[in-house]
Amino acid sequence: MANSCLQFTGFVMSFLGWIGLIIATATNEWVVTCKYHMNTCRKMDELEAKGLWADCVISTALYHCITLTQILELPAYIQTSRALMVTGSILGLPAIALVLLSMSCINLGSEPESAKNKRSVLGGILILLTAFCGLVSTVWFPIGAHQERGLMSFGFSLYSGWVGTALCLLGGCMISCCSVESSASYTDNNRLYYSKQGPANSGPVSTNHAKSAHV
Repeated sequence: MANSCLQFTGFVMSFLGWIGLIIATATNEWVVTCKYHMNTCRKMDELEAKGLWADCVISTALYHCITLTQILELPAYIQTSRALMVTGSILGLPAIALVLLSMSCINLGSEPESAKNKRSVLGGILILLTAFCGLVSTVWFPIGAHQERGLMSFGFSLYSGWVGTALCLLGGCMISCCSVESSASYTDNNRLYYSKQGPANSGPVSTNHAKSAHV
């Protein structure tokens, strides 16, 4: 029962973290860059909100974005962050599905408990890979933006990525640990069951053998 509760908690955390990573991937306010003060950059149209897909200029009376379509000319940190965030968003879908189908309240025919445990462990590993993709992207992107232009503040997209990464890390660890413990206990129960059944079945055989020897 405790493992089931922990597994469900890990599933909820992982699902919310996955949604947070999708929001971070789809939005463009990762960092706000500027070499001067805030008011000076607004007047000079040099206050920018950088994201994975567009650079947005924030001025006193205008907010417009320029889509980053020239992939080969982009800095390495943007290209790598794009690839990792898209990969993490895609990996999250089968990971969430595997963990959901391994819940104790869902039965797919008469499958053994060990199959559910293996599916849950695989889902937990995929969630951890999703968190790793988000972790590398959300750490590397602001560092690269700061080296390219002066970093002024973080945007809500980056905060969403950080929160999503943390939730996926915690949820993936909880799911993987609970599934491994559940699998180990299931194996121990089977061993105990067979060890109890072994002597009971060997008793009549030895008795019959003794009777036949006496005759």
